[in-house]
Formats: sequence, C-alpha cells, structure tokens
Amino acid sequence: MKSPRERIIETTFQLFARQGYNSTGINQIISEAEVAKASFYQYFKSKEDLCVEFLNVRHDYWFNELNIFLAKEKDAKSKTIKAFDFLVYMNEKESFRGCSFLNILSEIPMDNSKILSVIQSHKADLRNFFLELLNDDELSDHIYMLFESSIIESQLFKSNELIVKSKKIVTNLIQ
Repeated sequence: MKSPRERIIETTFQLFARQGYNSTGINQIISEAEVAKASFYQYFKSKEDLCVEFLNVRHDYWFNELNIFLAKEKDAKSKTIKAFDFLVYMNEKESFRGCSFLNILSEIPMDNSKILSVIQSHKADLRNFFLELLNDDELSDHIYMLFESSIIESQLFKSNELIVKSKKIVTNLIQ
C-alpha cells in the first residue's frame, strides 16, 4: 500500500499530464489521491511546494530511467546516440506526454523563481550529462539542443520521426 505522500505525488503526475498545472486544483488532488486534507498539508504547504516536490521526484525518476536504459552501453559515443532511443522509449511508455518540466514552464509566470529554479536545474543537469559524456562544450551543447527539440517536436506531432532524424545527425556529428 502506498503512503499518502506517494499517492499525492502519483496523482499529481497523472493530473498534471492530463490537465496541466494551472487546471489542477489541490482539492482534486486530495480527492483523487484519497487522502485527507490534513495529510496533504502535512506534506505540502501549497500547490507550488507540491509542484517543486513533483519536479524533484520526476527529475530523479527520469535520470534513473535514463541511466538504466544506457547501462549496457560501453562508451560515451554509444551512450549519447542511445540517449535518443531513450526518448522513443519514454514516448511509448508515456504516450508522448513530453517533458514535465517544459510543460509546467509553459504554465507558470516567469517570476515564479521557486518552480523556475527547479526546471533550470533539471535542464542544467541534462546539459551537463552530455558534457560529461563528450567532454566537448560545443558538441555537447549541440547534442543537448537536438535532444531538447526532439522532445518538444515529438510531443507536438505525437511522432518519433524527428527523434530518429536527430539520432542520425548526432551519429554523424560524433563519428
């Protein structure tokens, strides 16, 4: 049996994915997670705090899934290329729901520094992931930008076509 906190986070993921951040209310989360209002407020002071925690949990989950997916790859080049296959895998697993971080970014005011900093941190970690693999600033940023745009385009068109094309481009860039 999942704890109330786990049910809240899981319900938040489902509702944010289906309705978006702004259209999801605390009362709906409480109701669908089947927790008492007091339990919700025991863990989270506000919807903003819940969003920060949701993004932190999502960050850990996403990078853990990525690392498991790439575990069998032997070198940096194959890990980099295989990372694009991970996007296809996640699209199939999550029905082209896109990036939780960018989805929420599109809904928050830019002065919401609490949520914005978590999103920026996630993207900085992803950018650094490619830098650590390739040890080349310009090349790793190029690949990061292809990776990010692949996520957005695949969500927009519900298609992996541009992920596959980006993977080909990356394969040519790092050979």
